[in-house]
Amino acid sequence: MAAFGRLSQALLRSSQTLAQARRQLSATAAHGEHDSTRTWKILTFVVALPGVAVCMLNMYLKEQQHSHEQPEFIPYSHLRIRNKRFPWGDGVKSLFHNPHLNALPDGYEGHDDE
Repeated sequence: MAAFGRLSQALLRSSQTLAQARRQLSATAAHGEHDSTRTWKILTFVVALPGVAVCMLNMYLKEQQHSHEQPEFIPYSHLRIRNKRFPWGDGVKSLFHNPHLNALPDGYEGHDDE
């Protein structure tokens, strides 16, 4: 019986120390949330937004150097295969057809091959 009393007192003491530790952790976590919010806010304005701006500038400059010429049409037999007509328009052009970049099976639109 004495062993049971000592065991229950030991468990009671350990539960009290756990409760104290839990209160301390929650107090530091509440204080830490404010610090982490501030840290992420600073990182957003100092790292993320300038990073997006640099990427946008890079793509703008690359687009300025890019050639806008139409690629040469080569009638490869494995490309632009039409087994059945598309259900929209004239049935030959794809849904998001760009006449400058997307060739039809017989060549680009508006170009007469000689």
